[in-house]
Amino acid sequence: MDNYRFLLSGGGTGGHIYPAIAIADELRSRYPGAKFLFVGARDRMEMEKVPQAGYEIRGLWISGLARKLSWKNLLFPLKVIDSLMKARKIVREFKPHLVVGTGGFASGPVLQVAASRGIPCVLQEQNSFAGITNKLLAKKARRIFVAYEGMERFFPEQALVFTGNPVRQGLSGILPEQGAAQALFGLEPGRQTLLVLGGSLGARRINELIALEKDFLLARGLQVLWQCGKGYYETYRAFDSEQVRVRPFIAEMEQAYAAADLIISRAGAGSVSELCLIGKPVLFIPSPNVAEDHQTKNARAMVAKGAALMLTEPELEKGFEPLITTLLSDPERMQRMGASLKGEAKPGATRQIADEIEKILKD
Repeated sequence: MDNYRFLLSGGGTGGHIYPAIAIADELRSRYPGAKFLFVGARDRMEMEKVPQAGYEIRGLWISGLARKLSWKNLLFPLKVIDSLMKARKIVREFKPHLVVGTGGFASGPVLQVAASRGIPCVLQEQNSFAGITNKLLAKKARRIFVAYEGMERFFPEQALVFTGNPVRQGLSGILPEQGAAQALFGLEPGRQTLLVLGGSLGARRINELIALEKDFLLARGLQVLWQCGKGYYETYRAFDSEQVRVRPFIAEMEQAYAAADLIISRAGAGSVSELCLIGKPVLFIPSPNVAEDHQTKNARAMVAKGAALMLTEPELEKGFEPLITTLLSDPERMQRMGASLKGEAKPGATRQIADEIEKILKD
């Protein structure tokens, strides 16, 4: 059977969106006649990224509760009711054979409705600390695909499948030649290069750090490729120079990874999985502004294996310069870190998830 219908839901950040797109791409390669429909939150980045990947998406009026007291929380019950009604309409009209949820608030109503109608549902949890939506939906899922060990703390053990996280299409871990990649970004070939990543939306604190430490980094012989995020570009574009290349967004991520000798990054699950595949030394600066502080937990899982370094935001002021100085003076340590990180990679994650989905479809 080639004409399956797959409904996928997840979003809010790239960490939820890109795994869903990767799973859809793999299923589309196996079933060219299949139909795909995504469901996201109507004001979030999935409404742009999913159509760019070639898929149709519908938006729900949904969000989480604000952490601080806010009048917006009064709208939350209305949003849930409205989203459940729209999810029922989408499921009834699309008639999916299987539903995939990758986290984010939009996946809650969709999988709730689908499961109540007996439609097989699977979850993909990217983080080492499960998100609230996936935890609430866990008992309704046939399979729960995870990237970290010990996830039976959050999910029914019999449903767990340890796969690792899907990464964006085209990222194989086999990188282009470094000098050519550096030249592509206008950097000096052969010079030690720092790649700075703040996640799909950019990171205010990392941007502030690089702006403050620019002269320190250049004095250590580094050149910098800095993805600051679209929302921050106007603030930091003046830092662009021959030694510091500032970009709002980097589409050519394989070349950016190839250009780098050292990487500074947030510790979202998607970023961690990609960086494992790349296998270069990384300093994680986890975002504290995420549910259950899961980025810190993701980073610590790598640090515990000697595969990365981590500084929390409060540690940056006193810890950043000594750590970078020590690291750059020890090339063997940098090499060991990169090798250890690559040892954590799960390059077959997307294929394994698709294999499990096929088993469910044939049950």
